[in-house]
Amino acid sequence: MTCKEFGELMPDLTLGLSPPSSAAGEHLLSCASCARKLDEIRKTMSLLDEWQAPEPSAYFDTRLQARLREEKAKAPAGWLVWIRRPAIALVATILLAVGVTMFRGDFNKKDSGQIAALPGTAVGDLQQLDKNHDLYSDFDVLDDLAAQQQEDQTANP
Repeated sequence: MTCKEFGELMPDLTLGLSPPSSAAGEHLLSCASCARKLDEIRKTMSLLDEWQAPEPSAYFDTRLQARLREEKAKAPAGWLVWIRRPAIALVATILLAVGVTMFRGDFNKKDSGQIAALPGTAVGDLQQLDKNHDLYSDFDVLDDLAAQQQEDQTANP
């Protein structure tokens, strides 16, 4: 067994979670360094088992509560304290509104990569028709309605 393998077993051996194997026992007999480390860790663990945390003072809670009341009763630092919270809320709201406006503004722009042609040219007229396709398709519906109304008037004199 190597020192590295024994080092992995050392926490379990120290706490007594597993009995030492024959290989670990042989390694302890042959390696003074690992035996010393194991002994030092066992001594440290026994000292920690004996240690007890000190009890707080009987008046600790009373003094703490008094100190908290003193800090709470201190006068605020002038008019700035009263205006600080609403001002922070206002600034945050404005920043949020500006951020949303800028974010939505980027997506509303349609950049199709086309170069705008001059109005009145064939390409310019085709681009205008493409942009207003929905509007012109509604004109067809209006033409159909007008034709149907004329038919109704001629059928019902």
